[in-house]
Amino acid sequence: MQTEINTTLDELEIKRINNFPDRPTIVFLHDSLGCIELWRDFPQKLAEATQCNIFIYDRLGYGKSAPMPTHQRPMNYMELDADILHNLLKKSEIDNAILFGHSDGGTIALLTASKYPDSVEAVIVEAAHIFLEDVTIKGIYEAFENYKNTNLPERLAKFHGNKVERLFKAWTETWTRSDYRNWNVEHLLPNITCPILFIQGETDEYGTLAQVEKTISQVSGRAEKYIIPNVGHTPHKEACELVLDRVTKFITTEMLKP
Repeated sequence: MQTEINTTLDELEIKRINNFPDRPTIVFLHDSLGCIELWRDFPQKLAEATQCNIFIYDRLGYGKSAPMPTHQRPMNYMELDADILHNLLKKSEIDNAILFGHSDGGTIALLTASKYPDSVEAVIVEAAHIFLEDVTIKGIYEAFENYKNTNLPERLAKFHGNKVERLFKAWTETWTRSDYRNWNVEHLLPNITCPILFIQGETDEYGTLAQVEKTISQVSGRAEKYIIPNVGHTPHKEACELVLDRVTKFITTEMLKP
């Protein structure tokens, strides 16, 4: 199995809005089936509320970025995505990044803050994973059934074009592989020194609150949690106003601290 992902940054679709000079840039990291378009208007709303700039991109194989060379992924693929993000921030001359990651994107945000602490001001994650749980595998198998028996492929194709089958296999086959049962990045968490806000829906179908508790208890910087009742895996869609309000308070408070 390959242990590195080779990509050039010009293969990635990027959206950047700089409306607030000298203010931080919020970098949005999508989930396993996401892309720029699927964030909808949430980034713009958060940017206006916090007076921050926006940087969003489609990871390789998603949205309008170039296709993945193969659906087969190494165990450490999200660590490699953290390396790509670091290079992307350097090339884009962003040295005041606030990372906002959802699901896989949340894990990539945590890994980036761990590996490159000097390039990240703060991290906000929704439904991130630091180890694999049975509920995660159950949720993925249910998603696979929906893929086979509903119009999910056609709906995804509106955003990913002809890359849908490969990206869906990359997600489902990687996370349900026998060797992936041992995937765990907890050992990297103590390297995270920036402030963190971990948001989780109480009824998340892909992870338990153990993901939250074990993350905030092991990082070295300030860490907060925000658990939302009756909300599942996508809080920024299911409880948009609650998330906007909480994240705005977090960013405003952290940016004012010495």
